[in-house]
Amino acid sequence: MILNNAPQAQPDSAPVVTDFMRPVYCVLGLPFDAVDTAQTVQLLLARAGNGERCFFSTPNLNFMIASLQDPAFRDSVMRSDLSLADGMPVVWLARLLGLPITTRVAGSTVFEQLRAQRATPLKVFFFGGPDGVAQQASDALNADGGSMRCVGAYSPGFGTLADMSTPAIIERINASGADLLVVALGAKRGQAWIEHNLDALRTPLISHLGAVVNFVAGTVSRAPSGVGGLGLEWLWRIKEEPALWRRYWHDGVALLRLLTTSALPGALAERRARAAKAPPVLHERDDGHYATLTLGGAWHDTVLADLRAALTRMTAQRRQIRVELLDDCTLDSAALGLLLLLYGHQSKIGAALTVHAQGSAVRRIMRLQNVDFLLEGLTGGSGTAASPDAKLATPR
Repeated sequence: MILNNAPQAQPDSAPVVTDFMRPVYCVLGLPFDAVDTAQTVQLLLARAGNGERCFFSTPNLNFMIASLQDPAFRDSVMRSDLSLADGMPVVWLARLLGLPITTRVAGSTVFEQLRAQRATPLKVFFFGGPDGVAQQASDALNADGGSMRCVGAYSPGFGTLADMSTPAIIERINASGADLLVVALGAKRGQAWIEHNLDALRTPLISHLGAVVNFVAGTVSRAPSGVGGLGLEWLWRIKEEPALWRRYWHDGVALLRLLTTSALPGALAERRARAAKAPPVLHERDDGHYATLTLGGAWHDTVLADLRAALTRMTAQRRQIRVELLDDCTLDSAALGLLLLLYGHQSKIGAALTVHAQGSAVRRIMRLQNVDFLLEGLTGGSGTAASPDAKLATPR
């Protein structure tokens, strides 16, 4: 896959640095960080305290299903600095694959814990939601006397991406001095808006947390923690917002299909990949045009230190990268997760990435994990950000 029309890095922007030390795993096409809620909160507080950017995504089953049909949406998760398993079906799939993603990290829970903690008071800006709801959320948050304070709220209504991204809107957000920007435009629209404006925004923490605005405003009540822990939050959400039943029905049918075509056979392939004994082989070379990484043998979670270091070196400068997977190469979900981070990095800087797999076994693993879009000669799209003229409607 050659990334030839992804968003281009601005010449005067800071260098793009990707953290290949992240404990990231591929779950049926998307990268997920193996962190719990407490670790996530501490990481975000540290980033906010240092004024360091963290665009974090919260993929759930709906994200996963939609990403299979929408490369731009899929790629927005790969270009994120943190990807959280916000949904019990994601956790169940990870457990089936034998991955150390054992607990749901809901974006709304992360927000509430950031709100409840007092060690690092945070300023938040609510952007999006139905008319007036962002302001209701602001009023409610500021009335509770906690350490989190809302410094701005704006509902952009209906319009194109350009309509929602005017210099005046971006300056309003930046001038607020917010530490956390909560976007609520619907998952696809929100991810597209964030990516379109990321370079211009000065807020350290940015995420699409659509339901949070409604929860804080009190227009929708959040499911009790026990309900969410059992994976039954969808029933509660349908009770609160009956129109959602169609989405959950569609996602449920798609989940059954994923189980039979990808997850169950993928779990067997994952176990075989982790059991493979061939010593890992890694070679690097640079011909001045391409940096080439050649991998052979068995690459799994416990032997990835050299691969992490190699990817860090290769991406230290802007260059085109080729990955060659030899005939005996096997990759588990952790190794595939690193390739997804590499894809996201190259996409962010607008440089080419070519992945070629010689062996049928590794190609099958990639197909079952829904990452065969990485392979040379296969279609799947490069995952461009939304056009500035794309029409974005504020959801219900």
